[in-house]
Amino acid sequence: MQRIGITTTVPSEVILASGNIPVDLNNIFITSANRGDYIAAAERDGYPRNVCGWIKGIYGCLRDKPDIHTIVAVTQGDCSNTHALMETLEIEGVRSIPFAYPYNRDKRLLKEEIERLASELGTDMESAEDMRENLEPVRKMLDRLDELTWKENRITGGENHTWLVSSSDFNSDVRKYSGELASFLDAAAGREPIVRSIRLAYIGVPPILDDLYDIIDELGACVVLNEVQRQFSMPERSGDIVEQYLAYTYPYSIFHRLRYIAKEIEKREIHGVVHYVQSFCHRHIEDLIVRKKLDVPVLTIEGEAPGDVDARTKIRIQAFIEMLASLNPV
Repeated sequence: MQRIGITTTVPSEVILASGNIPVDLNNIFITSANRGDYIAAAERDGYPRNVCGWIKGIYGCLRDKPDIHTIVAVTQGDCSNTHALMETLEIEGVRSIPFAYPYNRDKRLLKEEIERLASELGTDMESAEDMRENLEPVRKMLDRLDELTWKENRITGGENHTWLVSSSDFNSDVRKYSGELASFLDAAAGREPIVRSIRLAYIGVPPILDDLYDIIDELGACVVLNEVQRQFSMPERSGDIVEQYLAYTYPYSIFHRLRYIAKEIEKREIHGVVHYVQSFCHRHIEDLIVRKKLDVPVLTIEGEAPGDVDARTKIRIQAFIEMLASLNPV
């Protein structure tokens, strides 16, 4: 049994079916007390300053994790710097298995990628499909978590983010994660509903900023949709494993993502969107499409390194929520 690092959400069913343990390197990096050191180590080794903090964090994290010898790196459908990350890790002795989501959502190509990943890890599609069925109970609990957030208003946007972002690898322990999630849901179901007049969607990659959700709560708003984090939990699971990862919106066209976002905005009665973009990320360019295509106000905020929201951004968030309140009086 090995710990297999992943650079973003991949078919974790395959890794689990192979008898190995998926480890989301993003979550290890961002929750580590040494995360600043990881970025500094990457820059000392030659990574430019104007490279995404997540990529540098993953590199530094792996330098500090000698028990992770293999990673599954998403070479299409995520960060454009992943190719260089793989190459710099190779000279450090880390094996990289590439995995590509086809941009045009071609089912045949995706099936071939999942089959190749299974072969690389010593398993097969039948075993991965069995594991997908084994994960159905925990994924149903994540559906319930989301309902308690947007429909019953008993879970905060920050709590929703934490549980959903961890569903990429189930914190590397499915049984423990499932038990803790079940206990959390039982407690949350007994809470009084949260009263907030302004309902927000958070879209874009998970934030590198620590206190973003706390600030939104303090300002009297609530996040009732975490777009990418919700996708990590695989909300669309009909069909087989290939169809499940075709329905997963994040790795594909921005227009495919926006169809999902627009549908959820209407269903969840959302007043405005916070679009988070990571410094030096190619996805930043997509903000211009987001603004043209969505029918609700959009606030774009940017983060570079781990830490708290800066004062200027906090003022912008406050002004945005006040503007939404004036447009949607109680």
